Amino acid sequence: MIVTATPDLVLDVLEAADPVTQRAATAKLDALKSSGADFAATMDAEVGKAKAATADQSAAQIAEAQQSGAVNGAPVRVIKAPASGEVYRKFEAFILQTFVETMLPKESEEVFGKGTAGGVWKSMLAEQLGAQLAKGKGIGIAKQLAAAHPAGPDVTGKAG
Repeated sequence: MIVTATPDLVLDVLEAADPVTQRAATAKLDALKSSGADFAATMDAEVGKAKAATADQSAAQIAEAQQSGAVNGAPVRVIKAPASGEVYRKFEAFILQTFVETMLPKESEEVFGKGTAGGVWKSMLAEQLGAQLAKGKGIGIAKQLAAAHPAGPDVTGKAG
């Protein structure tokens, strides 16, 4: 199945956007279209402008903004890294998923359905079975990997 973006869908998204942002994006696209410049050269120039703008900010301005409590942009969301044992467990679940998927019957249209939908359902079943098998004691892959790679800092000083 091929999905094509119709002009109506694109226009609906454009109309839902902030009008100020919409006008700014349209103006930038029109400027790029009329200049006839090479895409790679334009992107390199924009990267250079962004780096120059970042370099222009002085450390005093940043420190002043931090002291005054001013927030520049959206709040930062910290994503906690998973424990190393969790990573190894997910790897074991993936390996088990592959094993289970190869063990499931090939001709199972009555159970899973025909075509792509049947393949997707079969894959989802194998994924869940692999995750549940790894959640328990598993088959020992995660335990062996955790023992082979302790969670202390490595040579570069980074944990993991």
